Amino acid sequence: MGLSKTERRQRIKNRIRKIVGGTEARPRLSVFRSNKEIYAQIINDVDGKTIASASSRDKDIKAEGTKSEVATLVGKSIAEKALKAGIETIAFDRGGYLYHGRVKSLAEGAREGGLKF
Repeated sequence: MGLSKTERRQRIKNRIRKIVGGTEARPRLSVFRSNKEIYAQIINDVDGKTIASASSRDKDIKAEGTKSEVATLVGKSIAEKALKAGIETIAFDRGGYLYHGRVKSLAEGAREGGLKF
């Protein structure tokens, strides 16, 4: 029997996390995707602190349109919060998901919002 979908994603996630880490100068943008929603956090792994977070459940984000369109709005929202906290460059952590669809939309939204990665 092969790995389940979640076990496979966990292995990929662990592999990515060996390489991608968040520092104070360059924190990590972590993405989590559920079936309905999408969440993003900017994390300083040295201190173990979340600097900013945004999700499709936030009140300022209108959950209208396709899930990819909503993910773009979440990306812009997290970029805005990061710039307010004085962060311009980040390390992108796709969380074991393929860089495609909603994850890609979120990343492009964050870039449009002014984050560099």
